[in-house]
Amino acid sequence: MRAVVNQLPAEEQAQEAGNAPLAAEAPQAARIIKQLTGALRSGPVFVAFVILVIVVLSALAAPLLGTRDPVAIDPGSRLRGISPEHWLGTDAFGRDTYSRVVYGARVSLIVGAGATFLSIFLGLLFGVIAGYFRVADAIIMRVMDGVMAIPSILLAIALVSLTGGSILTVLVAITIPEVPRVVRLVRSVILSVRTEPYVEAAISLGTRVPTLLVRHMVPNTVAPLIVQGTYVFAAAILTEATLSFLGAGLPPEIPSWGNMMSEGRMYFQLLPGLILYPGIALAATLLSVNILGDVVRDVLDPKMAQKS
Repeated sequence: MRAVVNQLPAEEQAQEAGNAPLAAEAPQAARIIKQLTGALRSGPVFVAFVILVIVVLSALAAPLLGTRDPVAIDPGSRLRGISPEHWLGTDAFGRDTYSRVVYGARVSLIVGAGATFLSIFLGLLFGVIAGYFRVADAIIMRVMDGVMAIPSILLAIALVSLTGGSILTVLVAITIPEVPRVVRLVRSVILSVRTEPYVEAAISLGTRVPTLLVRHMVPNTVAPLIVQGTYVFAAAILTEATLSFLGAGLPPEIPSWGNMMSEGRMYFQLLPGLILYPGIALAATLLSVNILGDVVRDVLDPKMAQKS
């Protein structure tokens, strides 16, 4: 009985230590929301937010915003300038440039969001395993080092060339080079969290490994993964445009910004807009994502929060 009585305070202390991060979530969430709202008052941040909202709405409402079928060929209207019928002119096949730019936003966001989700999911899975299980750590990290040794663009081109161009193939080709970066990030967080008192208390009480990982360790990776996700999102969009521009990405009939710039380079002197319009859309989207990613990093990084 005495052993049981003496053990109760230790269990209560371990539970309180384990619930300490949960108790701090509410004020921390309020601080994050307040800082994000304050950041939107800055001119560049607000402009970046508006641009990204426009791009997302354009992707979601592309069938409503597009004036014509983006893949419809009209030889009689090829290489025309701006007109009431074609707001941004037409390309070499008579396809409406404005509609293709609008639909290109959908392709870019699908590729960016898909690659971000897959890379974070796989990176979180392998990173947690490598950070907690020492035996698996050596195997997983050596494989990740081998993947990182290959230039990402060359690996993507090789995969697309072997399997053929499609959205799924491009997603896989972009995701594979990004996974090792996420794995290394998650692994470093797990290794540092393992030495925390509440984790050691949970281990001493015999907490099962799945519960220990999900409740006490994985939540600490959320903030770093959100920041990393913004950079993966921008990198995925840029990689897809690069692959399509080089002819190793999506099929030419799919309206993506990279395909449009690749097809328009032959007619740049005649109609510069064939490259400028999708190029401006791509640059504005990437710049907006990077600006907002920096804001999220500053808000979620504890060191940045202390400096501010």
